[in-house]
Amino acid sequence: MRGSAATAGITPEQFLRYLERNGPPPVCLFLGAEAYQRQKCRRALIHTVLNPEERTEGLIRHDLEETNLTEVLDDARALSLFAPRRVIWVSGAEAALPRGRAVAESSDEDGEEKGSSAALSGYVHDPTPGTVLVLESSRWEFEDEDKARLERVQKFYAAVPVQVEFRPYSLEASRAVAREIAREKALNIGVAEIGLLVEVLGGDASRIAAEIEKLSLYAGERKVTEEDIVSLVLNARASTVFALVAALGRGDRARSLDILDTLVRDGEYLPLALTFLATQFRLALVAREAGLRTPQQILAHFSKLGVRVWPDRAQQVQQTVAAFPQEKLETALKKISTADRALREPRPDDRVVLEKLIFSLT
Repeated sequence: MRGSAATAGITPEQFLRYLERNGPPPVCLFLGAEAYQRQKCRRALIHTVLNPEERTEGLIRHDLEETNLTEVLDDARALSLFAPRRVIWVSGAEAALPRGRAVAESSDEDGEEKGSSAALSGYVHDPTPGTVLVLESSRWEFEDEDKARLERVQKFYAAVPVQVEFRPYSLEASRAVAREIAREKALNIGVAEIGLLVEVLGGDASRIAAEIEKLSLYAGERKVTEEDIVSLVLNARASTVFALVAALGRGDRARSLDILDTLVRDGEYLPLALTFLATQFRLALVAREAGLRTPQQILAHFSKLGVRVWPDRAQQVQQTVAAFPQEKLETALKKISTADRALREPRPDDRVVLEKLIFSLT
């Protein structure tokens, strides 16, 4: 399979059906940063090829940040006396792309076939029996400036017949995933609580799965409540981020940087902290534009809009409205959007991005 069929890509669901009907492809390319679907396909592929006893010798890992594609292909061609069936998992597939002047020189079809790309094409046409080669590029998303980078990866690996695209979930799709995981764990949780959990976790399916696991152990057979989610999922994380909002509202740079240091020290995932920050400012801007002055008014207003806001959150929104005039709220949201784009750059320093945001707001 070469050309448009190869480069268009298939969804994770299509890949799982492919495995069931046809067995594993000899070579495939995993594209995109969405971790939950990628892990699901990874488990299914390994389970299809290797039984548990074969995985010690039969599962081989390479990283193209540390080795080159030609060496990986040499390994794939080699036969092993101890592992008649192998899965060779190759991360950092984007590292094999030509750089600098080589990019321009390899832009046409003839250029793509040179060097390691030609070696890959040769291997795809004559793969080693019993060996499955998986090339994984998980650094970039399928949106914004990352889109062009992923298209370059697809073009470089055009010879690979099966390319699986791991695109981010929409919030609605994240809710569906959360409901599916909750059913699998026999978790008694309502629609509103599912919505709150998805919002709190920014639609990140991997984190949703982990928190549902925790909630299932915590709640047992009883129904999960908003209070469970607030205490188990939000709790220190939300209160620390709200403390950051309050410090920013006072223009207190030193305190804001101290709170950021706490988030880093506690192992907080900073892009998620930024999502909390953005949500807080958006709710506050809506409340200010609607002329809402008390937590009760805020609670009632957002309930009518179908936005679930618990009493503690309404209190926090009211305090943010009191601390920030409308112009400052609008400026803060613009700067948060800029910081969010910066966090999506290749290998960003998340802490530096947040520090720059704090300096710009204080």
